[in-house]
Amino acid sequence: MSRAHEVRTLLRGALRPPENDSAFLLDVHRRAVSTERMARYDDSHAVDLVIVGAGAGGGTLAQRLARRGWKVVVLESGPFWDPDEDWVSDEAGSHRLYWTDERITGGEDPVELGKNNSGHGVGGSMVHYAGYCPRFHPSDFEVRTRDGVGEDWPISYWELKRHYERLELELPVSGDYWPWGDPHRYPHTPHPIAGGAEAAVGGAEKLGIMMKVGPVGITNGSFGNRPHCIYRGFCLQGCKVNAKASPLVTHIPDAIAHGAEIRADCMVTAVELDDASGRVTGVRYIHDGSERMQWADAVAVAGYSIETPRLLLNSTSKRFPHGLANQNDQVGRCVMVQGAPHVAARFPEEARMYKMPPPEISSEQFYETDPARGFVRGFAIQTVGPLPIEHAQHVLGHGHWGQALRAYMRDYNHWYTLGVLCELLPLPENRVTVSSEVKDQNGIPVARMDYSQCENDRKNIAFAKQTLKDIYEAGGAQDTLITDRYAHLVGGCRMGSDPERSVVDSDHRAWEVPNLFLADGSVMPTQGSANPAITIMALASRLAERLDLKRLDGRSASSRRFPGRRRTAPSPPRDPRPLRAGSRTDGS
Repeated sequence: MSRAHEVRTLLRGALRPPENDSAFLLDVHRRAVSTERMARYDDSHAVDLVIVGAGAGGGTLAQRLARRGWKVVVLESGPFWDPDEDWVSDEAGSHRLYWTDERITGGEDPVELGKNNSGHGVGGSMVHYAGYCPRFHPSDFEVRTRDGVGEDWPISYWELKRHYERLELELPVSGDYWPWGDPHRYPHTPHPIAGGAEAAVGGAEKLGIMMKVGPVGITNGSFGNRPHCIYRGFCLQGCKVNAKASPLVTHIPDAIAHGAEIRADCMVTAVELDDASGRVTGVRYIHDGSERMQWADAVAVAGYSIETPRLLLNSTSKRFPHGLANQNDQVGRCVMVQGAPHVAARFPEEARMYKMPPPEISSEQFYETDPARGFVRGFAIQTVGPLPIEHAQHVLGHGHWGQALRAYMRDYNHWYTLGVLCELLPLPENRVTVSSEVKDQNGIPVARMDYSQCENDRKNIAFAKQTLKDIYEAGGAQDTLITDRYAHLVGGCRMGSDPERSVVDSDHRAWEVPNLFLADGSVMPTQGSANPAITIMALASRLAERLDLKRLDGRSASSRRFPGRRRTAPSPPRDPRPLRAGSRTDGS
């Protein structure tokens, strides 16, 4: 360990990350983020940027640009959470954290949409993610060049590296030295592990598989006004103590302190376009049953891989009759999930898989392509740690009910669960569209997601499941249960270097709309075998930097009017007609 790393480890609770005071702005006595001094912008005046969504991408982008003096409004469809009041230590009582509005699924291998891949409220899905924060590997950005599949990114890992490093300080991330991908250390030392992890590590070592602890965005020791993790076991139900990182506690407080407004309970229904100029003018949204318009010099959509394509496809106009920025029929295509089967095993000793952070131990030894396996790309191994209700559902899925189910559940403390994240390939036919027949409570067409695996996907998943079974057999497990599932949505509006095959360029700007940006996981051309949260944040951090440095002036004369620091936004021309459901100002 270097001297600098030793010093940082000793001072980890007191060191501030660069240009982000969120952890020190929180109240030491209550968990809610204060909004008492939050800026309140008149939506009849244009702000520099309106951001749709306050999750990993939107929250990070807002904080970065507010710090630089931008007038930013963030519109979030869900509530502004108060951990003390809203979150409970109860699986069944946590459903409000998830996006549960109706969606339609299809394809040969349909994906269940809900708690495992969608968030609702300020903080987004990171409010209820497991806290796992691995980086993508350098290979993830050039899979076509290396392996002949998928698509190369228009940027490299090295362009994101310093953003990863900064975010690992801000969250902060705890974990072992990481030997895979681009080897690196983490700001906080790893968390302890429980008995089930020790058994799994023993089995893996017998097979020559290296396991490491973390990395998780969960404090190991205090951090500013955030307490250390108390291992209460409800990471997936919202961290009531604020030890687990999410934008709600890691970026929103600093964004508010520097002038950003976070408007909760605001469902954006359309991005408005001026057909004459081809530029967006703001967004329409519904709040308290009334439709309103937030004018802006630019729009950044950060609704993730279902709601971002849905919003663009529903934002039709004369110039874009099939959806905003969709003249080449790319919006919604190549949406991806990760194959995430997990294997639960019973051990003679108590395992108590609920006690530690869910991603307790992990390995990326199988991350890269190995031709001997018979498929390209790979998978990562990590702990899952389902709580009793979730575990019971898995037992039921294997046909055990009645007395058999009761017997399995009495043994809950003897079970331990490992999962994998398999990199599944981007396919154009895996896509998000909108339904012409089914509409939500606001009268907006709902999203439909069609998904089918390819043969390479199936081989990857099968090999990964067998690997987990082998680890448990070597570790002395007495019984195993295998559950197939998916995790993590990315893609749908991917970035690229060819407008015929992508929606945005390397700077997240829509090819066809000079002041429209996408700032979430929908822009990812591939997904790797890593959880996407910190990569989404790193992409948003890079975008903010490039916006503020005004490096995006190249394609049109109008883009030179793009907002920057120290600019006072003028009032836009107002439509004299009252805003009402379905009304438009773009002539459509």
